[in-house]
Amino acid sequence: MLFSIVLGTVLGLLCGAVSGLVPGVHANTIAGLLLSLQALLLAWFDPVVVASAMFATLVTHTFLDNVPATFLGVPDAETSLAVLPAHALCLDGRGEEAVRISALGSAVGVALSLPLALGFVLFLPALQPAIDWGIGLLILAVGGYLVVVSESPGWALAVFVVSGILGVFALGYSFLAWSTGGESGVLMPLLSGLFGVSVLLGGSQGEMPEQHFQGLDLPPGALRRGSILGSAAGALVGWLPGLSNATANALLTSVLGYDSNPREYILATSAANTVNAFLGLAAFYAISRTRNGVMAAISALEDMPPATAILLAGALAAVGAYLLTILFSRTAGIFSGVNVTALNRAVIGFIVLLSFFLCGPFGILVLLLATAVGCVPALVNIRRVYCMGAIMLPVMVYSFGLA
Repeated sequence: MLFSIVLGTVLGLLCGAVSGLVPGVHANTIAGLLLSLQALLLAWFDPVVVASAMFATLVTHTFLDNVPATFLGVPDAETSLAVLPAHALCLDGRGEEAVRISALGSAVGVALSLPLALGFVLFLPALQPAIDWGIGLLILAVGGYLVVVSESPGWALAVFVVSGILGVFALGYSFLAWSTGGESGVLMPLLSGLFGVSVLLGGSQGEMPEQHFQGLDLPPGALRRGSILGSAAGALVGWLPGLSNATANALLTSVLGYDSNPREYILATSAANTVNAFLGLAAFYAISRTRNGVMAAISALEDMPPATAILLAGALAAVGAYLLTILFSRTAGIFSGVNVTALNRAVIGFIVLLSFFLCGPFGILVLLLATAVGCVPALVNIRRVYCMGAIMLPVMVYSFGLA
């Protein structure tokens, strides 16, 4: 079995590198592809290889997805808010540092995942009915808190509600989108408009400064606090139904401002993303709930491998993914001297084409509407976190049984 685990891990590292480095391609998409090839793969390999590859892809993705977010400013569901401080550091010549901090956060998340998963598996299954009922109230409380502490509560509430209505519309009518991007493909134009195109339109001008790495400017206190808070948020959204990494990012913003503590925020969100992956695995085996597309794909396999095998594959993938992330962080130098305006225009063009490829005309409509909403925070001088209503409001609506 060990050979099968290692083989699946290597395959997952390759697939995860593709999904993490190519904007718009998610680990869920790769898992769906592997599932569709199940009959062919099982003719050559045992189910442990396929399941290990799926989970290793997800773990690898959580390490590498901050690379395009940092250097290009292109967000996905996991890096929607983290892209803001990471890309800002890149524009300040600190792109390699941002990616290395992200890798460190994910590595810490792996280390803290095991005790968190054990505690959750032992104590939470009996409380699951109450937990399911309270999800909407939790999100409502977090959203309300963010609005109340805003610089301008009126504008914050308006942006939160409007972006939330847009999220409900985009997800509720996702059947109008092309099936290329899968069921969650509409998240790409939605989040790219709110946190990508709208930022790039008002982005910096001139040339990208010379990229230089002078170590991690992260005090021990910030390292401990970011690791603990990020892992706790990742565990929360990894176990609770209907929540995602984007929700974890919003939760962390209420404690760690991405503008006031950019490095600590990057560390915390990266830890949350990786912990979410491992807690999703724990929830799947403990209470038979699939928290993401990868777990759904694993559950659809004809023969379920033991949890220990998949967990070992995830741990091995984390080691390989960390090394890959450090390797890609060293490519920061190629962006030195690049015309920022031209780069922003190229990235916006890529996002438009990708939105059309994944979702068709509906994706372009969602992208335009999301970009318009995403431009408002900068105009009224509030933080962009309130655009997370696009994710939080739909979760509340579904949790309360309104849709």
